Amino acid sequence: MPFYVYAPDQPDVADQLMELSEEHWSYMDRFEDRLILRGPTVSDDGEEHTGSVHVVDLADRAAAERFAREEPFWKAGLYRDLTVVAADVLVSREPEADVPYTLVTAQWPLSAGAPDGVEPRGLSGAETDSRLIFVAALVDDGGTGTTGVVAAVRALPDEARGLVRPFAERLTGGRPAELTAQRWERDGRH
Repeated sequence: MPFYVYAPDQPDVADQLMELSEEHWSYMDRFEDRLILRGPTVSDDGEEHTGSVHVVDLADRAAAERFAREEPFWKAGLYRDLTVVAADVLVSREPEADVPYTLVTAQWPLSAGAPDGVEPRGLSGAETDSRLIFVAALVDDGGTGTTGVVAAVRALPDEARGLVRPFAERLTGGRPAELTAQRWERDGRH
């Protein structure tokens, strides 16, 4: 089962992140065949690492929690928080190198209705809009309803939010969703 794992950085940890980067990458390489999406969030100018994003296919929540908590940056105390949520992947394309991407996310109270009712072809344009390289519904552990959305979009934040909004509103049954957008880079190893 895929899980969305996000950890925002503590303030002023850039030097420590660099010191542990090879250990982090080596750890992630152990999961290479199970990583659906990976890479850091970065500042608006793309210069500073602000967090880490992974969508990883693991057996269950316990395995996903272990994956997140055994990660070297987390163990070193470089992240301020940790989000681990089951994900139903609706669109997944290979990101291009050297183009700007934005990670768009939203979380909401459990919505009625199973995510199985949302087919990728029913996402109104996701399959034809190549700027949407990844879209996943965040789901409760039982898979009975949506709790959010995560998307990687080949666009800057304002445009990216606009592209994801229709999917988020479809997943919420038409209710507005507060979308956050931050720059994201594919992969983590340069």
